[in-house]
This record gives sequence, structure tokens and C-alpha cells, in this order.
Amino acid sequence: MPNANHTHMDEMPELPGDVEVPPEVFRQAVEQSALAISITDPRARILYANPAFERVTGYRREEVIGHKESILSYRVTPAIVYETMWAQLLRNRPWNGLLVNRRKDGSRYLADLTITPVLDTDGRLSHYLGMHRDVTEVHGLERRVQNQKNFIESVVDAAGVAIAVLDEDDRVVLDNQAYKRLIGDLGPEPAHHVLADLRARMGAAWERARASGRGFGGEEWSVESPGRETRWFACAGTWIEELDASADAFYEPRQRQYLLLTMQDITPVKAQQEAIRVNALRALLAEQERIQSLREALSGAVYQLQGPINLLAAAMRILERRQENQPSDSLRASLEEAQRRASETLDTLRACIPSETSEPVGPVDLNELLDDVLRIATPRMLAEGIVVEWLPSRDAPILNGRARQLAGLFKQLIDNAVESIHELRGDRRELKVCAIDHVDRLEVLIEDSGGGVPEEWRLKVFEPFFTTKGADQQHIGMGLTSAQEVVAGHGGLIEIDPACRQGCRIRVQFPK
Repeated sequence: MPNANHTHMDEMPELPGDVEVPPEVFRQAVEQSALAISITDPRARILYANPAFERVTGYRREEVIGHKESILSYRVTPAIVYETMWAQLLRNRPWNGLLVNRRKDGSRYLADLTITPVLDTDGRLSHYLGMHRDVTEVHGLERRVQNQKNFIESVVDAAGVAIAVLDEDDRVVLDNQAYKRLIGDLGPEPAHHVLADLRARMGAAWERARASGRGFGGEEWSVESPGRETRWFACAGTWIEELDASADAFYEPRQRQYLLLTMQDITPVKAQQEAIRVNALRALLAEQERIQSLREALSGAVYQLQGPINLLAAAMRILERRQENQPSDSLRASLEEAQRRASETLDTLRACIPSETSEPVGPVDLNELLDDVLRIATPRMLAEGIVVEWLPSRDAPILNGRARQLAGLFKQLIDNAVESIHELRGDRRELKVCAIDHVDRLEVLIEDSGGGVPEEWRLKVFEPFFTTKGADQQHIGMGLTSAQEVVAGHGGLIEIDPACRQGCRIRVQFPK
């Protein structure tokens, strides 16, 4: 025999069709029902009330017999509710609704009431069957849940952070006003773009965070809109488990997983950080230029002094060879003293030349570096009315090099281009900077609409102390020499493109 507690309804034996339930069973069923049951005449006077009616209302049976059901009514129930109820009952139709009732002790409760007209064999109304239960606690719970939901939604909507809750199929099931505003700015469902980017970037870490339920935080996401500055968001996510509320999951609980995604606009913070970073780079390059200028000046002084000293030494050697005209001891001593002091002076100057600071080699994004250098040069180019065309590489051109040296290199080249445009004072004032990622090399082109470099000078401009500027400008001509040293130190090549007929195009190439 199967256990009676686990017998399925369709396994029960069938009963003969003519079996009737004794009237006593009906009476006992009503008496023992957990529902408050009452029977009234057509005028709603109570004829019967079961024990559950007594427990719910507080009235003993004998206290309500003969009274109308209105003995339980309380004034806060709107009249329209009773009017609707009687309109149904007078059509001999059942009615169900909620009434605020009053117990014998004056306390109120919310009654879920169903009234069914009872018709005789001729179809005439004979009685009303009323069944109701106290749903005050259920109503209170529903209201508290609704109030809590409203409270949470109000707080979430008031938050300045965009919030979206997504189900397992990445459908947004809940969002706040900040997220809706984001949709207006960025287009439909920005959460989808965020998740696609984060999944690709985090890789296996995404699945580990999801499986562990720890979530993630501190992830930055950016979006570029045509004609607008790049917007940055700090993104965080937390996975939430929810029990399935369907009837199928009552005995076999199932969970659903949702992702709570927050997106905080940090564009002003990023702009401030970017300004600080660019200003720091500007100060670093300015100091680097100052030191380089000092090195160039001292190197030029050493170079200029070395010539006379060499002549002095040559003169002494000539005098010594002429045996018939031996110089006097005093002349020899004076010449030797002059040479010694000159050599000491040169040694002192060489010692004063600042040494080059060592810089570690690391990955450098040429797009980002050139963008920074152009930002630093922007105020001067705006003052000169120069139109800049900046063409970054489609893919990030990563060079293994020294970032500060490369930044100084390109700033020197761009400053030279701006200076050339300024000196020409022509109507066409254009500067073009282009980064190209070739298969075997990285290339940077800097082209200006200035006066250009004559063909006979295209190699000389890279020689030490050669300058195309007049002596009155106090320029000793070490800029392109230093640039060539930096490029050579990275295994690259710098040249003036002979194919450029108007202005000047500097071509810098680095091996991959």
C-alpha cells in the first residue's frame, strides 16, 4: 500500500455516481470551517453564524442573530462599495470585495467578503451566504512591501548615479531617472555597451566575480560622441539572487540572478586629472628644455673655446721646432700657463654640463603621447592662428621606449614647425600631425606650411651647431641634433621628406 500522505488525487478509487453526502456532513463542514460564514434572509438579517464568525468579529452567535450584517459596518468604507455590492446581489449575482469592518470591541479589521445569493428550486432568492476572512495582516504586509518599494525607488531615483538592474538575459528590468537621462544622452540601453566592454576587458575575471557573487567595482568606461568631449563613467556591479515566486517553485525553490549595475559620471574628475597630468608633463618638458638649453649653451662654449686653445698648443709646438729661435723662458712659461688655465676652464665647463637623467624603457602609446604634446602646444598655436589636423592611428601604436624623451622629441619638432609658420607669416597656416601603424614600423609625420628647408640644408640641419637662424637670435643649432639622438637611441630614423614641395614634412620612423 502506498503511504496515504503521498497518495495522488488521481490514484484515489472512484465512487459510485449516486452516492450523496449526508446533510450532517454539510453542517459539520460549515461549523468547522476556518472561514467566517453567515446566512441571512433576503433583507440581510443574520439567521446563522458559525464559530469562526464569532472568533473573527468578537460577537457571540446569539448576539447577532436577527441583526443585519450592517452591525459590522464601519464608516470609512465608501458608500460606492455598498452600492456596487447591492447592485450585484439584486441581480442574483455573487459579489466579492473588501470592507472595513468593526468588531464588538471596536477594533477594525479588513474583511475579504464574498456574498452569494441562494436561490430556491423556483429560482427565487431565499437567502444570502456570506463568507469572509480577516486579511488585515496580509493587507498590512502588502502595504509595507509597497511602501518599502516606493521608498527604495524614491531613493534610487534621487541618486545621482545611473542604476540599472538586468536579468540573466541582459534585459533591463528596473532603472532610475539618472539612467533614463543617460539613455537620452547616449542612446538606447547604455548598460549593454558597458557590459560588452567589461566582459571583453575582464575576461575570466568576469565569470569568477559572477560565480562568487562578490561583484566588481572601480571599472572605468568611456564613450565618445561626435562633437562632444569623451564621457567617463566609474562602473560597479553586484549580483543579486531572487527566489522564484511562481507556484512551480513552491516545493522546489529556484533562484534567479540579477545584476545591479551602477554608472557614475566621472567626466569632470577625469578632466581635472587630465589637466593635472598635462600640466605636469608641460612642467617636466619645460624643465627638460631648460636643461637641454643649458647643455647646448655649455657645449657650444666648450666648442668655441676649444679652437683657440688648439691654436695655442699648435703655436707652442711650432716654436719648439725652431731651434734657432728658441723662445725665452718667460715666454714659454707664459704660454704654458695660458694653456693650462684654458684647459682647466674647459674642464670646469664640461663638469657644469648637466648629465642626462636615466629613464626606464616601457610601452608608450604614440597616439596618447602626441595628443598630450599637441595639447601643450595648443595655446601658442591658437595665438598664431594655426589650424591643426591631428590624425591618430586607428589602432593604438605602442612603442617600447622612453616616454619623456619621446615627448621632448615631438614637442621640439612641433615647436620648430610652429616657429617656421610664424616666420613665413603667410596666409596658409596649417600643421598636420599623423601617426601611422605599419606592419613593420611605426611612423609619425609632422607637416607644416612654413618656409621649408632648402635641399642643400636637409642633411646639415642635423649637424651640431648648424643653424638656419641669424646670430642675432642667439640660436646655436642643437635642436635637430638632439632630436636625431633621441630617435637613434630608439633605433629609429628621422629625415626631412624630399617629396614635400610646400612647407616641410618631418618623417620619424621607429622599428616594431
